[in-house]
Amino acid sequence: MQIDPITLEGRHIRLEPLALAHHAGLCDVGLDESIWRWNPRAPMRTPDDMQRYIESALQQQAKGASLPFATVERASGRAVGSTRFAEIDVENRRVEIGYTWIAPPWQRTPVNTEAKYLMVRHAFETWGCIRVELKTDSLNERSRNAILRIGAKQEGILRNHMLTHSGRLRHSVYFSIIESEWPAVKAGIEAKLARPYPPR
Repeated sequence: MQIDPITLEGRHIRLEPLALAHHAGLCDVGLDESIWRWNPRAPMRTPDDMQRYIESALQQQAKGASLPFATVERASGRAVGSTRFAEIDVENRRVEIGYTWIAPPWQRTPVNTEAKYLMVRHAFETWGCIRVELKTDSLNERSRNAILRIGAKQEGILRNHMLTHSGRLRHSVYFSIIESEWPAVKAGIEAKLARPYPPR
């Protein structure tokens, strides 16, 4: 697994290596508190918050622990969210896809599905991973359903897994896709992306 910044290009979106140059664009769409409802950390409320968010992601990248992206809508060239590879385990050929957020106008469009497709494909077909993990708050039904829709399997719930910024104890639901499942999962996601969808 060669963990270097990369650009992953799809039909609807482009995942670009996250950089401080994305700060203004992410502030334009990412300071809506509804985006951060299920995030265990405090919501992004100010440009300074977003600056710290990006800087933290880049620090993790420098350590080889993550590979963050800006999610860019190809049609407009606008940054509409962010996502990343995290918990990168080169020795065990395992990676997590997480830290995903998308601004409300681009939710329930192909953006999230295609981002997951590009990342899972890269993990299995370029890095040779044997496992891709995803997790979410047990109370976040929308996220849980979205992860199941791409073909991941729910594995279990880690109770009292995180302490959130509000003091609530979060239980985290873990999902995975393993190497042998990828061909069927890939076909399923490609079928979903081929369907027409109403314009945003």
